[in-house]
Amino acid sequence: MAGAAALLVTAGTLAACGSDGGGASTLTWYINPDAGGQAEIADRCTEAAGGRYTIETALLPRDAASQREQLIRRLAANDNSIDLMSLDPPFIPEFAQAGFLAPVPEDVAEAVTEDVVDSAVEGSTWDDELVAVPFWANTQVLWYRESVAEAAGLDMSEPVTWEQIVQAAEETGTLVGAQGTRAESLTVWFNALIESAGGEIITDPSPEDPAQIELGLTSDAAVRAAEVMQMVAESDAAGAAFSTSNEDSTATGFESENGGFQVNYPFVYPRALGAAEAGTLDPSVPEDYAATIYPRVDEDEPAAPPYGGINLGVSAFSESPELAYEAAECIVSDENQAYYFVTNGNPASSTAVYDDPEVLEAFPMAPVIRESLELAAPRPQTPYYNEISVGIQRSYHPPSAVDPGETGEQASELINAVLAKEDLL
Repeated sequence: MAGAAALLVTAGTLAACGSDGGGASTLTWYINPDAGGQAEIADRCTEAAGGRYTIETALLPRDAASQREQLIRRLAANDNSIDLMSLDPPFIPEFAQAGFLAPVPEDVAEAVTEDVVDSAVEGSTWDDELVAVPFWANTQVLWYRESVAEAAGLDMSEPVTWEQIVQAAEETGTLVGAQGTRAESLTVWFNALIESAGGEIITDPSPEDPAQIELGLTSDAAVRAAEVMQMVAESDAAGAAFSTSNEDSTATGFESENGGFQVNYPFVYPRALGAAEAGTLDPSVPEDYAATIYPRVDEDEPAAPPYGGINLGVSAFSESPELAYEAAECIVSDENQAYYFVTNGNPASSTAVYDDPEVLEAFPMAPVIRESLELAAPRPQTPYYNEISVGIQRSYHPPSAVDPGETGEQASELINAVLAKEDLL
């Protein structure tokens, strides 16, 4: 934490250092909090650059909304101290539409999209153009305790539905974990449900007038998604604190003696292994972990798991965008993505990384993660994502109070009023 604070102080005073070419030899990379992986990659790429540039990192806040806010404020002021930035994919269209991202050179675009999962390329694209560099591509899988699934007689070699895992958990007195808190993670859950049901939150994401955005929140798929959300939240398998559950607390519940099933990101596996090594978790717990593809909403329709992760944006106000894109190519190399996957638990966007022996040793479920990324559906891509996401969080929380026949209409009315500047969030 002291190191992170020092980086923030440095970032606040760091100005671009002039080079012989008139550009900046020191590049500032604004990163989201992690386990030190991005800082290490910055050091690796600095060494590989052979003096052409040095990458300094500056730490953003922990939650995605605060990261967006800090970057938007700086970029709106034409702050040239930002060269590279780690961006949550849903906010990329907003940054691109506002002119905050430097154009991706054609040769760079070709290089950084080769053998990259489709969801990561889609999440880096706006208005049919690649506007950011795919870095690591996160997804949620269905984690389950093998002993619980066996006791419930559930065949996990076949696709399972939400109804099946809730029933299995209730029969065995265990929990089904999902993110029910009023935060971005709730939008992630709802988007996965509606996409899995064959619908989408936005059916027309980019009209000239934001008030004309067409929402799909009253469709049959949206009603079905709300039914599943309500069913899970009202079940005995949800747990008392379901409406405040985030990714960390969901992982904690899964580690407990009542752990049964959870939808969550790959970090839960190294987290459990680390706790076992530290002596705070019985080693038999992570030994009981297994993973499969996200639950289906309907048994005859494939699931559309969440897509997340981080992509790299180069600031339009950087004094050295060419160097920044050179650095970005280094950052997202297969070697660095494999390192980041193994050490920080953040999956790669490059498909080749999933064949790396070290990755397979650290994550035996890596093939499941790759398959999930191929099925994954990004959240709505629109410059007005923040308004839409917050509107969903307000309308669909708490999940136990969702009314499948009414909540979608209420959410649509709220979001449309906000986009028309008739209401405030």
